[in-house]
Amino acid sequence: MLFNSLAFVLFFPIVILLYFLIPYKYRWILLLIASYYFYMCWKAEYIILIILSTVIDYFVAIRMSQIPEKKKRKKWLYLSLFVNLGVLFTFKYFNFFSGSVQAVLNNFNIFYESVVFKLLLPVGISFYTFQTLSYSIDVYNDKIKPEKHFGIFALYVSFFPQLVAGPIERPDRLLPQFRQKFDFDYTRVVEGLRMMLWGFFLKLVIADRLAPIVDKVYNHPHNYEGVAVMMATFFFSFQIFCDFAGYSIIARGAAKVMGYDLMQNFRRPYFARSIREFWQRWHISLSTWFRDYVYIPLGGNRVVKWRWYYNLMVTFVVSGLWHGANWTFVIWGFLHGLYLIIGILTDPIRRNISEKLPAFLVHGVQISVTFILAWFAWIFFRANSVGDAFTLIQNLFKIDASQFHLLHFPKVEAYELVVIFLLIGLMTLFYAMEEWGFKRLPLFSENVVVRWATYVLLMVLIIGLGVYTSNDFIYFQF
Repeated sequence: MLFNSLAFVLFFPIVILLYFLIPYKYRWILLLIASYYFYMCWKAEYIILIILSTVIDYFVAIRMSQIPEKKKRKKWLYLSLFVNLGVLFTFKYFNFFSGSVQAVLNNFNIFYESVVFKLLLPVGISFYTFQTLSYSIDVYNDKIKPEKHFGIFALYVSFFPQLVAGPIERPDRLLPQFRQKFDFDYTRVVEGLRMMLWGFFLKLVIADRLAPIVDKVYNHPHNYEGVAVMMATFFFSFQIFCDFAGYSIIARGAAKVMGYDLMQNFRRPYFARSIREFWQRWHISLSTWFRDYVYIPLGGNRVVKWRWYYNLMVTFVVSGLWHGANWTFVIWGFLHGLYLIIGILTDPIRRNISEKLPAFLVHGVQISVTFILAWFAWIFFRANSVGDAFTLIQNLFKIDASQFHLLHFPKVEAYELVVIFLLIGLMTLFYAMEEWGFKRLPLFSENVVVRWATYVLLMVLIIGLGVYTSNDFIYFQF
C-alpha cells in the first residue's frame, strides 16, 4: 500500500479511529493486523518472509539471553545472521552475483549459463532485515534484554508506518514505546498531521513532478548532452531527497498521530558543509546503522591510518550495495568513501585556508562543493547501468550555446520548468529558514498566522500541482 494512494487515505483514518477506541491492552493486536495487511497489499505471500524473520530472531534472542558466556551465544547469533542475510541475498543479490561471475568468466573464455532465480524483490526487505538484525546483535552484546512478548516483537519488526522504507528503528527506542499507553492528544495528533502534510508536499508536488524529466534523460542517455544531463542530475538530487525524505516524514507523522516517536531520518542534508556532515544528515537511520554495526566493529578510527581508510571504504561500498544489486550502487558508495578519505587527507590544508577567509564565504563554498560532490555521485545512483553512467558523464561535458534554449529538454514546456524551480526554491527557503533563522519550519511556527498561511499554501499546491499517478517511492526498491 502506498502512502500516496486512495487505499491509504481510507486505511489510515480507520486504523487511527479504532486505535483510540479500543482498550489499550488490545492495541498491539490491531497494529499488528494493520501492519500485516499494509504489507500484504503488495504481494500477500511475502508476509511469510517477515514472519520467518520474526520467529527466528525472537527465539534466537530468548536463547542467547539464557547463555551467560558470550562466546557460547555466537552460534545463535550466526543463525540469525544466516537466516536474515540468506533470505536477503537470495531475493536481492543472487542473480546479481551470479551474472557478475558469468561476465568475469566469459572474459577468460570460460562460458557457462548462470543460474537465475525468477523472484520478485520483496518490498522493504533491506529495511526490516536490518531492523531485526540490530535486535539480535544488541541482545548478543547485552545492550538490551530480549522482548518476551512475541506479539509486541512482531509489531516491532512490521510496524506499518516505517515497515517498507524506514526509518530503520533500534529496539531500545521503539520496543519500549509499544508498552506505553498513549491517550488521544490533540496537540500531538495535529503535529503528526502537519508532518504528513509536509511529506506529501515533498512527494506529490516536487518529487513526482521531477520524475518524468529525470527519467527522460536517464532512460535515454545517448540522446542528451551538456546542460540536459547537468539539469537532469540536479533535478534528481531534489527528486530523491523529496521522495525519500517525504516518505520518512509521512511515516514519522503517521506514527506521531498514534503517539510513537520515530527517529529523524533527514536533517537538511544539502546544507552540509562536508561529505562527513552530509552523512550525518542524510538517511540518518541507515548511516548510524552502518556506523554501529559495520564501521565500529571493523575498528573505526581507533586503528592505524591505512586501516581507518580501509574501514571507511568497506563501510561505504557495503552501504552502496545495500541500496541495490547493481555495480552503479557500488561505485556510488565507493565515491562517497573516496570523498571522505580525501577530506581527511586535505583537512589541515582546508582549515588553514578557511581561517584566512570570511566565515560566510567559507560556509558558502563548503556547502556548494559538498552539493557538487553529492550531485556527481548521484549520476551513478540513478543510472540504469555503469555503461549508461559513463555515457552521461562523457556527454555532460558536451556543451554548446544552443543547449540553453529551454534547458534542452524536448517536450518540456517553459512554464513547467519555471514552476519546478519555484517549488524547489520554496522548499529551499523553508529549510534555509530552519537552518539559519528559525528553529522550525513555518509549518510548525508558533505564530498562528504564519502557521495557517503555510497550511493553506501547501494544501493549495498539493491539490493544484500534485501528481496523482500513485508513483512508487524510490526507496521501495531497496
